[in-house]
Amino acid sequence: MIDLRSDTVTTPDDEMREASRTADVGDDVYGEDPTVNDLERRAAEAVGKEAALFVPTGTMGNQVAARVHTDRGQEVLAERESHVVKYELGGLAQHSGLQVRLLDGGPRGIPTPEQVHEEYVEEDAHRPGTGLLCLENTHNSKGGVAIAPEKIADTAAAARDRGVPVHLDGARVFNAAVALDVPVTQITDHVDSVMFCLSKGLGAPIGSVLAGSEEFVERARRTRKLFGGGMRQVGVIAGPGRCALENVSDLAADHEHARALADGLADLPELSVQEPETNIVLVDVAETGTDVETVLERCREAGVLGTRFGPTTIRFCTHRDVDRGDVETAVDAIAGVVG
Repeated sequence: MIDLRSDTVTTPDDEMREASRTADVGDDVYGEDPTVNDLERRAAEAVGKEAALFVPTGTMGNQVAARVHTDRGQEVLAERESHVVKYELGGLAQHSGLQVRLLDGGPRGIPTPEQVHEEYVEEDAHRPGTGLLCLENTHNSKGGVAIAPEKIADTAAAARDRGVPVHLDGARVFNAAVALDVPVTQITDHVDSVMFCLSKGLGAPIGSVLAGSEEFVERARRTRKLFGGGMRQVGVIAGPGRCALENVSDLAADHEHARALADGLADLPELSVQEPETNIVLVDVAETGTDVETVLERCREAGVLGTRFGPTTIRFCTHRDVDRGDVETAVDAIAGVVG
């Protein structure tokens, strides 16, 4: 089975398994796990922040950041198709008592500075005000688009002009940096906090990182405990996470495979394929005359897994466990399904 549902399906390689087996461990709630401490130091350096915090999931990282940056009842400005809006079970409201003001980020999912200024709400006797701007890069729902650093900078600057902190959901921010051929710090320097996943394209079996200032991370550590994320001898999963940090350059191969997949599927007249910028390929199957669920089931029977991503859209995602041969096999299999 060629699994293209997500880059979360990767399995740890031998180096990661050995890193887990041999990791020095301690109680991380007491700050005594040396492997976790080293991972957090390296991760902070990687994204140009003062400090970092290891969290079990990207969703927890985003939710912790929102809780730390805001006061209850405040509004969060977020793109209407962003992960924190669509895929985190209303966590902003449930965990932090926040209201969300939706911004239309257009085809690339990045709100403009003008939108930030227009939708900003001043705190007064009747309104709690705007407490946070959330951005996303790459933008998952838009097809893994890599948003340029200057776009992040301009929109973030508009928030800061209003005294509003900026959090970046950078689950795949290293994909963005590789695709744009820029240091990741050119993206992360413009935000107050950033979350990135070790368990997606970088290939770790578990874990994400939340980074920001030392003061922010100190508060985030306490909030992580509140959210149930205080962990003990967690070096056994932080060890593979350290290995994952060394895999950034490998993301270019995932992007190449995505382009090859898109090119192959684009040759099929029944499919409309969005040109990928990173490792996500969106395919519209409306012209097949068959609904998405049926196409996915037939793909599964042919040995290829994808994900429903809209009324007529399927998402295919390349990753470390997929090579060029797998891509070619997948194209042939899908051609047999829709042809």
